Amino acid sequence: MNARKNRQLAEELFARFTAGDIPGVLGLMTDDATWKIPGRKGEMPSAGVHSKEKIARVFHAMVGELKGGLKMTLKSAIAEGDRLAVEAESYGELKNGRVYNNEYHFAMTFRDGKISTVREYLDTQHAFLTWFKKE
Repeated sequence: MNARKNRQLAEELFARFTAGDIPGVLGLMTDDATWKIPGRKGEMPSAGVHSKEKIARVFHAMVGELKGGLKMTLKSAIAEGDRLAVEAESYGELKNGRVYNNEYHFAMTFRDGKISTVREYLDTQHAFLTWFKKE
């Protein structure tokens, strides 16, 4: 797969996530895909390396806490071979009144026309304060 197609696949992933289409997001990933979220497990419940099945649960939990979904915007991308580095931003309003507006770097690897690994880097403090901090 070439760099242009990899970028298109990443754009499609973010578009499906924005639409709340979690099955569509998962359909863009290989069966053995992994997704890594930074943070310490004891402090950030979503932290760790997740299988496709586990990340599906994380995504469904997130969508369930949002008023109108999470808009994901791809800002820039740099490709080399089967790898893509992406800068992105999210925006969503939670049912608890908090606003989640984070910036990311995603390091993605592609195999056989699908996403095989994602390494997500984000402001973990903002994510914790928005999603997990008790009132």
